[in-house]
Amino acid sequence: MLDWSEIVLRLGVATLASGAIGLNRDLHGKPIGLRTLGLVGLATALVVALANPQPIQPGHFSDGTSRVIQGVLTGIGFLGAGVIVHISTHGKVHGLTSAACVWFTACIGVVCGAGEWRLVAVALGIAFLLLAFGGPAERLFHRVLRMIQREPPPNDEPNTLPE
Repeated sequence: MLDWSEIVLRLGVATLASGAIGLNRDLHGKPIGLRTLGLVGLATALVVALANPQPIQPGHFSDGTSRVIQGVLTGIGFLGAGVIVHISTHGKVHGLTSAACVWFTACIGVVCGAGEWRLVAVALGIAFLLLAFGGPAERLFHRVLRMIQREPPPNDEPNTLPE
């Protein structure tokens, strides 16, 4: 059985980490925020802790815990799909990053529930790099691509004038 400090640590870190991802989404004016993603992370960590109340050895989940994780992540996929479908308008799809964040925070909750702190730290670091620099990098690449496509094709013939 997990002791109180371990329960608070696992559930608290899951909530804070997932809420931080939600705060990023909210600050960018997206339809999902701190409370929603914080609850997703908390709920998934709670279910994993409930499914396996013993401290989990790395890579050694019980069959029951494995099935719970599979079910949670499948169900979260439907929540993410709702974010996409709900805001799709005029043939354009919006909300893919927010949907991916829903799924990611569920994964963070699972990993927190398992007590794998190094995985949580590395995953959060990479996620924040993607969220902070991914959009600007995409815009830069699109501008460069547009500039390249507007340039006239290179001429293989030497530029000489007739004599």
